[in-house]
Amino acid sequence: MAEEAPLLANEEDHPQEVVYDGDGGRIVAMDSARYVDARNRGTDVVVPSSYLGVLPARLMAPHRPRGIIGHDGCIGKDGAGIAGLWFLEALGIPAAAADGMSAELGNGLDLYDTGVISRLNIYAERCGVAEGMTVAEAARLLLTQDPGEVDEGTKIRREVKATSASGREIVVTDSIVFALPEDSRNVLVTAGHTGRSGAAFLLEVSPHGFICSDGGRSKNDAGIAGLAITEAHGLAGACCDAWSAPVGDAFKAYDEGTISACNQPARDRGVTEGMPVRDAAAALLRD
Repeated sequence: MAEEAPLLANEEDHPQEVVYDGDGGRIVAMDSARYVDARNRGTDVVVPSSYLGVLPARLMAPHRPRGIIGHDGCIGKDGAGIAGLWFLEALGIPAAAADGMSAELGNGLDLYDTGVISRLNIYAERCGVAEGMTVAEAARLLLTQDPGEVDEGTKIRREVKATSASGREIVVTDSIVFALPEDSRNVLVTAGHTGRSGAAFLLEVSPHGFICSDGGRSKNDAGIAGLAITEAHGLAGACCDAWSAPVGDAFKAYDEGTISACNQPARDRGVTEGMPVRDAAAALLRD
């Protein structure tokens, strides 16, 4: 099998437009992910107006640019337009995608000039990139900010969202396995499923309250089976609807999610199905 795809295999056939050139490196716009090459290795942030799926990510990753901002292809079926974000995350490359209605596909300069960020991976987030930010601003952050440790391994996000008068906290972190010993007094908003294995971790931590994902419920409602298990031990808990916020992302669950199920101790504190996750977390915070 050839090392290079036969079309446009040579750098001279890869049109690139340098839109910023500073001490820290360059921001380079281009119409296709296929135009990323060895010239971009290490210090360039590339802005190719291809959809940011796995295939374009595979084309760009061997050249190891400093960061990548692509087009989300309007996301599409199975999230294919942005699936490359996590391919690149696994390789330690900060990456983001722009909203498909904010920029043209196949037009790198338009992506840079008018694009608005819709999705990003954890390394881009660590550089300060956020959804709703312009591509130009995000590209500058990818160029100038350090994403931290990029080797393979667990990347833990944790944030305190509220504190009660008694000192209890609402803590958002992506998995119950990231809980700390002091979280036994806190309300945890996490994003793993609430099945049997999830319940085992919840019982080990024994938080004041919890919200996890329902994992799409799955066969025999296995994704919420932990609600009954934890109820038997007196733990108040609820599930976020996996169709309202993505499983594995507790921060989106807190900001966008809705409750799909809860146990009786949670109901006793005022949690109801259909309630926004942030409101349910506040209800669970009560003593």
